[in-house]
Amino acid sequence: MKQQLFNTARKAAMVCLVTLAASLAVAESTVIRDARIFDGIQDSLSTAQDVLIEDGVIQSIGANLTTPADAKVIDAGGRTLMPGLIDAHTHVMLQLPVWSALTSDDYTFAYTATVAAKMFLDNGFTTIRDMSGNTFSLKKAIDKGLVAGPRIYPSGGMISQTSGHGDHRTDQAPSRLLDPTSRSPLEERGMVVVADGTAQVLQAARENLRRGATQLKISVGGGISSYADPLDVTQFTEAEVSAAVDAANDWGTYVAAHVYNSKGVRRAVDLGVRSIEHANLIDRDTIKYMNKKGIWLSPQVLVFKQEFNGMNADQLAKQRQAYDGLNDLMTTANEIGYKNIVFGTDIVTSLKALESTNQELAIRTQWFSNVEVLRQATSKAGELVGLSGPRNPYGKVGVIEVGALADILIVDGNPLKDMGILTQPQQNLRVIMKGGSVHKNTL
Repeated sequence: MKQQLFNTARKAAMVCLVTLAASLAVAESTVIRDARIFDGIQDSLSTAQDVLIEDGVIQSIGANLTTPADAKVIDAGGRTLMPGLIDAHTHVMLQLPVWSALTSDDYTFAYTATVAAKMFLDNGFTTIRDMSGNTFSLKKAIDKGLVAGPRIYPSGGMISQTSGHGDHRTDQAPSRLLDPTSRSPLEERGMVVVADGTAQVLQAARENLRRGATQLKISVGGGISSYADPLDVTQFTEAEVSAAVDAANDWGTYVAAHVYNSKGVRRAVDLGVRSIEHANLIDRDTIKYMNKKGIWLSPQVLVFKQEFNGMNADQLAKQRQAYDGLNDLMTTANEIGYKNIVFGTDIVTSLKALESTNQELAIRTQWFSNVEVLRQATSKAGELVGLSGPRNPYGKVGVIEVGALADILIVDGNPLKDMGILTQPQQNLRVIMKGGSVHKNTL
């Protein structure tokens, strides 16, 4: 009798498990009704359309779609539906003020980064490309749903030479020739990596790839926040740059390079770097050369208009120098019809400044049309993160099309006509959806 009862109970349990598994296998469906779509590419909104989402992916788009009976319904009410925004140059782990960054523990970095991550998502950025920082654990936490934030395409610590943009040691730090353990606090935490010679560059690249980097970032020119490298200098030898590019190529991904000057850009491009970050001071011929080669240009504007606490006189002078070159860069890029430009902000050391990220969208309209700016922040940036190939942990982003991830904003107003709408995300972003999951809905 006991065995019979046991067998009966076991069969019942198996039936329950099978039923549960079947219920879990059923696609979760959401339909957005009556939306006028900016798909990330076209220069005008569509007529009223519906969008069906299943398991976080856009399954169909059309008027009066027939949808599953149990689908959740969001009525857009004729509002604009567009892809989630993509910031192609962020530092989500580096939002502590300079003095705090030098004196705080790892937990403070982490807690601050979770605030920054949610801030990006609240502002409509469903994807970011992080261009230097130990973001690997934060990315995993977001992917697991433990922390609210955008998809992160991590680079790991930017790889730099001694006395390069990643070397943040101050004058009292001993030479590495005397003390091989000499490190800045940022390097100790994996936010940056200092490497000299091809062997060290290869090791640094492979360590980032080991942790899950979707692309690599190196510095081939001077920087603003670093202490010992003017903007005109060229960094890393050809062999060192090639080592990073070879490591990335072997993993099916690409290298992005921080650089402001023409010589550094040309060295990077000629050796296989695919994305140039900043480029504020390059000449017209170099811009045309990059365009001909199909190189991705990732400039930023807002960050150069702000002064951050803790910057010394030399850093402020370099920031002004970089800002003075921006108009020529952007004007020339517009005039020649530069093909591959993406949106990015590069905000560091200030959560308050990070709140104003969306202002970058409006600032860019002094050089580009609204639709061009929106493409930079959606479909073009989506193409760039897609260069990570087999290292891409997600799927197609930056567009509203069948098969793309359901990263969706529903907006009051039409940003194709008024970009100011997106600079007020709390008011005008009525729905923020990432991978079919609703982060915000005020409809």
